[in-house]
Amino acid sequence: MELGIALLLGLVILVIFCCKKQQPVGFPPGPAAMPVLGNILQMDFSNPLKDLQKFSEVYGPVYSIYLGFTPAVVVRGLKSIKEVLVNKGTDFAGRPQNRITDVISKSKGLVVAPYGQAWKEHRRFTLSTLRSFGLGKKSMEDRIQEENMHLIQAFKNSKDVLFDPHFVLENAVSNIICSIVFGRRYDYNDTSFQNILNLVHENMKLATGFWAQLYNAFGFIQFLPLPHKKIFQNVDVVFAFLGKVVEEHKETLLPGEPRDYIDCYLEELKKKQEEDGNKMTFDEENLFSCVADLFVAGTETTTSSLEWCLLYMLKFPEIQEKCHEEIDRVFGNKNCLEYEDRERMPYTQAVLQEVQRHASVVPLGVSHSPIRDVHLNGFFIPKGTVIITDLSSVHYDKTHWKYPHEFNPENFLNENGELIKTEAFLPFSAGPRVCLGENLARMEIFLFFTAMLQHFEFHWPDPTSPPDLRPVFGLSQAPKHYKMRIVSRKKK
Repeated sequence: MELGIALLLGLVILVIFCCKKQQPVGFPPGPAAMPVLGNILQMDFSNPLKDLQKFSEVYGPVYSIYLGFTPAVVVRGLKSIKEVLVNKGTDFAGRPQNRITDVISKSKGLVVAPYGQAWKEHRRFTLSTLRSFGLGKKSMEDRIQEENMHLIQAFKNSKDVLFDPHFVLENAVSNIICSIVFGRRYDYNDTSFQNILNLVHENMKLATGFWAQLYNAFGFIQFLPLPHKKIFQNVDVVFAFLGKVVEEHKETLLPGEPRDYIDCYLEELKKKQEEDGNKMTFDEENLFSCVADLFVAGTETTTSSLEWCLLYMLKFPEIQEKCHEEIDRVFGNKNCLEYEDRERMPYTQAVLQEVQRHASVVPLGVSHSPIRDVHLNGFFIPKGTVIITDLSSVHYDKTHWKYPHEFNPENFLNENGELIKTEAFLPFSAGPRVCLGENLARMEIFLFFTAMLQHFEFHWPDPTSPPDLRPVFGLSQAPKHYKMRIVSRKKK
């Protein structure tokens, strides 16, 4: 790696036009940046959260860093983050463009598309379509409960061995969004689909890594045989899989009988072509980007959340037992717990929310960008600036939490054991760009988690070596892979 960095530094120095841009007047202060590389070498991109905190201790809750020649503004703390996401949410609703997102999404779709008419129409259409396929309704709950049966059976088949839950959890979660978008689910033994999920998981880590940042900063790196190329190799395989799914839908579409999101989009595309002609924002590139966004976003973060849920239960068996007790009390004579039962389960809800807070599954959210010149905390922020919202800073803020740095469900409970709401809990971000699948993710996490704890006890296999809670940093933070021992529970 040292040789590669030296090579890059030598090549960069030879590029005359690569000089640091003049900082705008009134721009937030920040750590001194190196010529050409900016602050890249001052940060540990295997997990930069501690570096971002250290900079903040010197420069305040709003400060600047340079990623190569690209200035970025880091925003930390509830007051400043709320200003960006909510109070001035529309002003900061843009998405910064970089070389990786340009190559992968071409500024289309739902996640990194710029704020504007095309994005608004596609978000509105997607929400409407998801609702028509059950989002927020009993039919969606039934879909999850059906998948739960497959998940529980997979766990039962693994009772007599040390079991890594990652693959079946990822498959189960992905099957929910696949059933909505593709109209089908995939068997847990489907190795081809497992490979696709593995590539998605790998890219969530690579996209925030050192080599990705270097590629975004310096375009000529695309011609060098460096690790950033693995991102695009993975994307090619995943996109080939998604492209095949879309083509199959085109060939089998029955007008007026949409089976899933893709069918609905194809019908909407035809309708727009007849009505709007060249004015329409719907096209096949946007279809593909929306499908990719829904598939990735609907799989990765919810899977990571559920993996964290089980790992914390392994780490804190006394908390697992309290969840068991509440589940048994509410379960009664039902066949399964229902989503509405959560209202009578404050402790379990507090546990799930504490998992998302303490693990801070999406620590930096998705970067924002002002759509016009704006002011923030007295600083001038030019249009198009990269805005990094450090959501983890809110989740660990001692002014908002009783136990900011320890895992404790009491953070979400009052003295009477009732669930409380706090504005410092932002697992899905907030404002105009709030996670589109928040309601689906909440339903999945609750129903999958309670079903697993209804049927099983989970035990850490080696009491002399406790579970490792250090995350693997990425666009979403996941735990390291782990194995556990499963014991069946009898209904009480």
